[in-house]
Amino acid sequence: MQNIRNVAIIAHVDHGKTTLVDKMLLAGHLFRENQNAGELILDNNDLERERGITILSKNVSINYKGTKINIIDTPGHADFGGEVERVLNMADGCLLLVDAFEGPMPQTRFVLQKAISMGLKPVVVINKVDKPNCRPDEVNEMVFDLMFNLDATEDQLDFPTVYGSAKQGWMSRDWREPKEDITAVLDAIIEYIPAPQQLDGDPQMLITSLDFSSYVGRIAIGRVHRGTIRDGMEIALCKRDGSVKKQRIKELHTFEGMGRKKVSEVSSGDICAIVGLEDFEIGDTISIPENPEALPRIAIDEPTMSMTFTINDSPFFGKDGKYVTSRHINDRLVRELDRNLALRVVKGDSEDKWTVYGRGVLHLSILIETMRREGYELQVGQPQVIVKEIDGKKCEPVEALTINVPEEYSSKVIDMVTRRKGEIVSMQTQNDRINIEFVIPSRGIIGLRNNILTGTAGEAIMAHRFLEYQPWKGEIERRTNGSLIAHESGTAYAYAIDKLQDRGRFFIFPQEEVYAGQVVGENAKDNDIVVNVTKSKKLTNMRASGADEKAKIVPPVIFSLEEALEYIKEDEYVEVTPNHIRLRKIILDEIERKRMNR
Repeated sequence: MQNIRNVAIIAHVDHGKTTLVDKMLLAGHLFRENQNAGELILDNNDLERERGITILSKNVSINYKGTKINIIDTPGHADFGGEVERVLNMADGCLLLVDAFEGPMPQTRFVLQKAISMGLKPVVVINKVDKPNCRPDEVNEMVFDLMFNLDATEDQLDFPTVYGSAKQGWMSRDWREPKEDITAVLDAIIEYIPAPQQLDGDPQMLITSLDFSSYVGRIAIGRVHRGTIRDGMEIALCKRDGSVKKQRIKELHTFEGMGRKKVSEVSSGDICAIVGLEDFEIGDTISIPENPEALPRIAIDEPTMSMTFTINDSPFFGKDGKYVTSRHINDRLVRELDRNLALRVVKGDSEDKWTVYGRGVLHLSILIETMRREGYELQVGQPQVIVKEIDGKKCEPVEALTINVPEEYSSKVIDMVTRRKGEIVSMQTQNDRINIEFVIPSRGIIGLRNNILTGTAGEAIMAHRFLEYQPWKGEIERRTNGSLIAHESGTAYAYAIDKLQDRGRFFIFPQEEVYAGQVVGENAKDNDIVVNVTKSKKLTNMRASGADEKAKIVPPVIFSLEEALEYIKEDEYVEVTPNHIRLRKIILDEIERKRMNR
């Protein structure tokens, strides 16, 4: 029986958790230092690398001093809460990674709360102590206070702390004495995190994660709860509705380094991957046919936001994308449900509309961005929060919002948030910055990031997490400016845009193709106006007495996908294709639009 430790890594976005895991893999001699210097091995999907966030949890393992350490990398964003909960089910302890300057942040709290309630033993790692003006000892106190507030037990509060810099590749029990390598963390894991309990008896395993391979189909991943699972054995799959299905295991793998290796059996406490099961979902239990016993299912947080997805029916449909029909989009959304636990998809009243429910704008926009890169074309409506009726009252989701800004911008930020029905909970000063905590309806957060970054010259750090449902807070004013709408299809000319610039700001470049009903800019006033951007200059053979003015054009506003989703109004769609993000009115025809508004 080998020695095993199962550890989940918890941290706020950008506190260095993926970097630390990469260094741990180096310490386990899993690949040579020069192989991909500076490349994040775990965040291997393009979106994760571009944004520097972890979206899908990954499993890797290291052998250190004869002990197998299974490391589970968890996402830091509250929008991916569905990922976090199932991942923690596989662990016996956690590494809590905290930035030596920022201290524990809202997302850290979100995941830590779940870990502590599950009874995991924490080891605290205070990272980035090489930063100027860092405060490791103070941060250590803050972590203790946070755990105390989250009702940690005596044993959990008696946690070891390791200090260091993952980027520079050293860790030590005392931050004033840098060491050569990061073995201090690995030693702390072996010393403090308990080995999984060896339970004998009938084999049992909860499926907590999925993988997909184009050769063998879906692969079930989980931790063996008790007994020993063997290659080729017959098992019973206990489903959500209480039914039991007999199946056979075709192959059994354990994690080794970055990959997996085939084994003949896996005992209680280790994490394994099973090939050959059909028709299973996350939360099902693998047991034996003679005595099928189900383990308790994983509870997943409910979705708080919804969006309408529909096929692209604009005049430009099919120009960029490979998959444009409703069948393609439907199959893709159904496929996403296999992996993405917190997602729900409901077919709309017509064939080509779906309502997709998720945990937040980020959660849904990552799905749209992934589909767009795979060659899909679709249109998406404005994000809406999910309203529930509780005890006869209309209730909406409310979030805890933390904003960290320089002092001179604090009044501006408070003004913006309170206008959106936010309430201040606390304010703390750290050096020359202020940390303000609010409680704000989820509706108020849609589109807030843009305004706050503009208002604070890009200095604000903003994070939020779902709290609970509270009674409806009343109307919130959203974007007040109207839209500039293209009058006819054609090519936009610099001459026309130049003459219209006093009307507002544009979202298109000269020489770009537009169609009637496309939103080409933002009106400076609060009403929509239809403009002709395809008008070219009429040339004559007469000599003009004055020299012509050159067209001077202000650069257009370019939206990212999230910004576009947060910007649109109820009667607008974002058209998403592999190469373009366009805004448009749902009803393209001007006369038809006027009739509907009446």
